[in-house]
Amino acid sequence: MEKSLPKKKYYENIANTIIKNMEKRQIEGYYCPDSTSALKKALELIPKGSSIGWGGSMTLTEIGLMDAIQNGDYKIINRDIAKTPEEQRKIYGEICCADYFLMSTNAITLDGELINIDGRGNRVSFLCYGPQNVLILTGINKIVTDIDAGLKRARDIAAPPNTVRLNRKTPCSITGKCENCYSPDCICSQFVVTRRSGVPNRIKVIIIGEELGY
Repeated sequence: MEKSLPKKKYYENIANTIIKNMEKRQIEGYYCPDSTSALKKALELIPKGSSIGWGGSMTLTEIGLMDAIQNGDYKIINRDIAKTPEEQRKIYGEICCADYFLMSTNAITLDGELINIDGRGNRVSFLCYGPQNVLILTGINKIVTDIDAGLKRARDIAAPPNTVRLNRKTPCSITGKCENCYSPDCICSQFVVTRRSGVPNRIKVIIIGEELGY
């Protein structure tokens, strides 16, 4: 037997457990074994012509979704083009009314809860309210046993490499572990646990059988 086959089956089993648990939370779930199938599924879920915004995510880039939407038949709402704070506020207002908001998650529990950490709060705010649909793509490495493990993962595993990626001057960017700082560059201002989707199936999660993102 190929060594990777048991692990692939395990990934599928654990994803299906989470998807089943998300049903009671009014969250729609899918499992894709690899990035190629995840990209296909994501594009199936987003109708042509949809307006799309997104939060910072390495996973979206790694699976090719950012390239696909930017080169596809969609209305792109790109916060990165803002040249002033006023322009940024206007773009955020457009994202709030978008058809789809794309993001990953810092952790997802076996019972189907989503755990996210944010610096300014724009990413988690759109998760909580605004866009008609939120599509979350997450690697298998984001799975944790419970909320406490998810919060620890967000602080100790996700945040430090993200501060390096964003060139933030925080203690964790140097030590590699959360120092519970109040640095001006801190990206750990908001912790959001999504227990359920208030609007049935507004939140859609694609679990991918690969290690992706941070």
